[in-house]
Amino acid sequence: MRTLHVADLLRRTPVDEPRPGLAVLVTGDRIEAVASPDELTAAYPGVRVRRWAGTLGPALVHDGPLPPAPSPRERVHALFRLGVAAVPGTHLADPALRAAAARTGLAVLDPAAPPELAAGRRADLAVFAADGTCLATVVAGRLVHRRA
Repeated sequence: MRTLHVADLLRRTPVDEPRPGLAVLVTGDRIEAVASPDELTAAYPGVRVRRWAGTLGPALVHDGPLPPAPSPRERVHALFRLGVAAVPGTHLADPALRAAAARTGLAVLDPAAPPELAAGRRADLAVFAADGTCLATVVAGRLVHRRA
């Protein structure tokens, strides 16, 4: 199923300046296109549209130990609440933690590739409020966190 993610602003990489007027079309676990929402809805009538208030961009890569939590699954989900979709493999030495990462779709990178919103890339997206709070995280095309 195709999903169009539309936000107030979009940045293609973590260091790009956010720009208005762009959206991300996701099919399965991949980004199909980055273009204007009008262009994409015209090309794909009936596409499911998710509208976000904030800045949409690539999900983050967490480069450090995972946050403490009672279980490996909760440690991974703590990352999703921060807008993270990938970690370097060096931080997942614990087999239970690595298994939790695999079950949830958290990308394990060796070495970490710089995140970017581009056609053909894995659909790892995050939406951030102006204060930096993560509002939503999409991992491999699946919405895994949405702030209530």
